[in-house]
Amino acid sequence: MTTPTTIHFKETDIDAIAALEGRVAVFVAEDGRLDVNARRVNRLTKGALARFSESEAFEKMKASQAMLMSFPAGMEAEALVVVRLDRRPSAELARKAGVEIAKLKGKGALTVLGGNITRAEEISFGIALRDYEFDVYRTENGEARDSEKGEVTVMVNKPEEVARAAAPLAAVAEGVFFTRDLVNEPANVLTTDDFAARLAAMQEIGLDVEILEEDELEKLGMRTLLAVGQGSDSPSKVVVMRWNGGETDDAPFALVGKGVVFDTGGISLKPAGGMEEMTMDMGGAGVVAGVMRTLALRKAKTNVVGLVGLVENMPSARAQRPGDVVKSMKGDTVEVINTDAEGRLVLADVLWYAQERFKPRGMIDLATLTGAVIIGLGHENAGVFANDDDLCKAMLKAAEAEGEGAWRLPLSPAYDKLLKSKIADMRNSCGRPAGSVTAAQFLKRFVKDETPWIHLDIAGVASTPTETAYAPKGATGWGVMALNRLMDEV
Repeated sequence: MTTPTTIHFKETDIDAIAALEGRVAVFVAEDGRLDVNARRVNRLTKGALARFSESEAFEKMKASQAMLMSFPAGMEAEALVVVRLDRRPSAELARKAGVEIAKLKGKGALTVLGGNITRAEEISFGIALRDYEFDVYRTENGEARDSEKGEVTVMVNKPEEVARAAAPLAAVAEGVFFTRDLVNEPANVLTTDDFAARLAAMQEIGLDVEILEEDELEKLGMRTLLAVGQGSDSPSKVVVMRWNGGETDDAPFALVGKGVVFDTGGISLKPAGGMEEMTMDMGGAGVVAGVMRTLALRKAKTNVVGLVGLVENMPSARAQRPGDVVKSMKGDTVEVINTDAEGRLVLADVLWYAQERFKPRGMIDLATLTGAVIIGLGHENAGVFANDDDLCKAMLKAAEAEGEGAWRLPLSPAYDKLLKSKIADMRNSCGRPAGSVTAAQFLKRFVKDETPWIHLDIAGVASTPTETAYAPKGATGWGVMALNRLMDEV
């Protein structure tokens, strides 16, 4: 697993600044004023920082933006990372400043002269989130590449206090990295067996983990899930992760994730172009795993159960066909119109199982479910569908607070007519019109009326072609931060 950057908090030492090696981040207020650390740097560099703060280049910088000054005279450091940020920034600006610092930190040591800037823990969190690289398969001259990260030290006036504030954020960073790693892994490595083993290993941090194998899934009647994976040599599984940090008698909140480790489309084969990206079709399960990891690491005082359906959708002589009829655990029958509309078949059984077994106080499922949501919302927002306004408002508020884009889309009985099948209770695909909505409407049939529920279609945000606010291009870990926050509020 890729480990987030280790960040040390240390008492501010003005006298040591001249001898600091590597890169040194220093803050200049938006009006150009220098704090005590910046004034020390300014004296060492014979006024260079003050001249920069009065320059046109500084004027053009936005709040939280950073610029590199290489080989500053009078210091051992190879470069200064100059950040435009007031002493009392918002959490968002502090986090973004950390992201900007991470982009310029290089591979060597980095010292952040935080002094008495508030939100130093958020600056550190931003550094950790952005300083991610999935390079486990890159080599140099055939040998494993050295991916060691330079040490990061944050000099602050109250290091113990900042370290305490940073501890839960470090747990979130680890959950985000866990999710990103899972989404970035190739499918020949992250098989259903390997995925389940990685989740089982989280028993070491306090999660109760249970793996349901195919024979048990068959007894439970999870035929819609099993039908998706029957064409693959990788066995289908459901993994149940429980965090019991709340009161013993409190009902858990349920998180359900789609874990299609590779999606060829099955018999309804996808086009070759871009199919390699379908290693990320287990993104929903990845987010659930990351949230559960975070909750355990920070010892959250709540009860949450995470369930993921792990399958591989492959064409073979055993694969399900368009026109097949399969029966769900609930008892409803589904006509398979398109075997590439497989995620909803996986989720249908896991959603029903979660409610039957755990009687959750609320439930959220996550899935890279439809290409249609990317057409509608691009890579900026996840699609949000809900049967409960209060839960939906809480989710949107949590996503906004964490800077994770989310946008509510409609659910309505008017769309049910599109799900009608000539030979079964419903069909699994309704064509292009309102593709994301009809997929959500399908899932809603497997949610009990008394269960507050949200469906998150994360097809556009789980992995992106360009960098995001907190991540390089590729897997983002979208949803871990928002859901971690939400679990304390529901």
